Amino acid sequence: MVATIRYEDIVKVPKALLHDHLDGGLRPATIVELAAEVGHELPTTDPAALGRWFVAAADSGSLERYLETFAHTVAVMQTGPALRRVARECALDLAADGVVYAEVRFAPEQHLEQDLSLDEVVEAVLAGFAEGTAQAVEAGLTIRVGTLLTAMRHAARSQEIAELAVRHRDAGVVGFDIAGAEAGFPPTRHLDAFEYLQRENFHFTIHAGEAFGLPSIWQAIQWCGADRLGHGVRIVDDITPDGALGRLAAYVRDKRIPLELCPSSNVQTGAVASIAEHPIGLLRDLRFRATVNTDNRLMSGTSMSREMSLLVETFGYGWRELQWFTINAMKSAFIPFDERLRIIDEVIKPAYAKLLA
Repeated sequence: MVATIRYEDIVKVPKALLHDHLDGGLRPATIVELAAEVGHELPTTDPAALGRWFVAAADSGSLERYLETFAHTVAVMQTGPALRRVARECALDLAADGVVYAEVRFAPEQHLEQDLSLDEVVEAVLAGFAEGTAQAVEAGLTIRVGTLLTAMRHAARSQEIAELAVRHRDAGVVGFDIAGAEAGFPPTRHLDAFEYLQRENFHFTIHAGEAFGLPSIWQAIQWCGADRLGHGVRIVDDITPDGALGRLAAYVRDKRIPLELCPSSNVQTGAVASIAEHPIGLLRDLRFRATVNTDNRLMSGTSMSREMSLLVETFGYGWRELQWFTINAMKSAFIPFDERLRIIDEVIKPAYAKLLA
């Protein structure tokens, strides 16, 4: 069965994506053009070579070094038109890869160097996603994009960004997140923001259990009340070699807390040694709410289809397993239940049913 699953067939099946960074998915050619407009110096101005540079620079095995590559993408995302273009192209690229639902996150506080206000940054990105979605429909593709606003965990603006997210909740912002280096910056530093979001009945995920271990996951869930875990890969540290679950791992599984796993990125940042050693296989076997994600498509040189293809090659997965991951992600989305159900019942299941027949 596995031999019949070709990459081009994976591209065609509907996919759901929960963990994708806007500033980690730019087209290299777009970076070159925008950098020329603002006078930002790049490692190279050849788009193909620049794409290779991003992947090589991110292949360090260090989350901190990996994050340094964003200096070049963020630098060209400081104006309304640039943000709008990047968001539009993001929606189009995801739709072309067969993604029917995506939650794309970005940190508004990183895009203020040209005097945009936080609200203007969000409005530009939302407008870009709307344009990209409309253009995808014109091309015969369908995609629904939800936006997550991210606060940087080393900064002190999480309450402000949380309020910004709630302010735009009816315009396309569906959730909140904190991101950045985990070590030394625990999620409890932003407890006020998370408590505010809970009072506002608003969804949030937290980057946890990627570079840092179980304490990060425990704080994200038990102190901060995260709906999902961004990465969460280190939950495997609470599982014995014979598959016995510790109390935290059991709680995460029992509560069906979604894990936003990003296989290629996890290898690049040193969270795991290889795709073959990635615990996504174990977590699936143990029936955690595991999902497959891209994280940063530019830095990992990847796409949802590539991530799924890697799992097919490495773990021998077939269409049934790919459908399982896809439905897991759709069940875990931050949009209303009826919308999630419609995409599952009317888009995802019918497409996979034809392949499983």
